[in-house]
Amino acid sequence: MKIEYLGHACFRLDDQLVIDPYKDGSVSGLENLRTSAVKVICTHEHADHSGRECVEITSGECEFEIEEVPSFHDDQEGALRGPNTIFVVAKDGEKLVHLGDLGHFPNEEQLKKIADADYLLIPVGGYYTIDAEIAAKICEAANPKIIIPMHYRTSISGYPELATVDEFMKLAKEKGIAEKVKVL
Repeated sequence: MKIEYLGHACFRLDDQLVIDPYKDGSVSGLENLRTSAVKVICTHEHADHSGRECVEITSGECEFEIEEVPSFHDDQEGALRGPNTIFVVAKDGEKLVHLGDLGHFPNEEQLKKIADADYLLIPVGGYYTIDAEIAAKICEAANPKIIIPMHYRTSISGYPELATVDEFMKLAKEKGIAEKVKVL
C-alpha cells in the first residue's frame, strides 16, 4: 500500500483514496491542498478534515474495502466536539486504520476493529484529540505493525495548541514501540 502524507491528518492511498482533506486556510502553515483520487472520505465535518472540494475526483474504481467505526471527538461521548468516524481500510490483504480526531480511548468493540493493523494513523497532538500518552496506550493495545503519527504541530504548520510529535516519540521509546513509528 502506497501511503502519501499530505499534511495534518490527510493521506492519499494508492492514488485512489484520500482521507481527511483539509479546506483552504484551515490549517496554518499548510499550502492549499490540491490532489486527485477516485474517492474521498472524511472522519468528521470540521474544516481541517472535510475539504472534499480540494480533491478532484477521477474515473476508476476504488479498490479499497472501507469499514466505518463510530467514535467520538472527545471523551464526553461527543458532547464537546461531536462524532468521529474511525476508518478501517483494506486492500490486497493489508489493513490501514485512520483514527481521525479520536478523543477517547477506544472501547472493547472499537479496539477489536482496529487491532493488528498493518498501519495505524493516530493523532498525537492532544488538545482537540487524544494526547501522546493516550495515543501510546492505544498503540500498545492495538498492536499495529507500523504507527504513523498525525494531527500535531510542526515547525511550519499546525495549530499552536497542539503538541509536537516529540512527547509521543519519547513515550514510544519508553514503551518499546518506537521502532514501529514512522514519522512522515
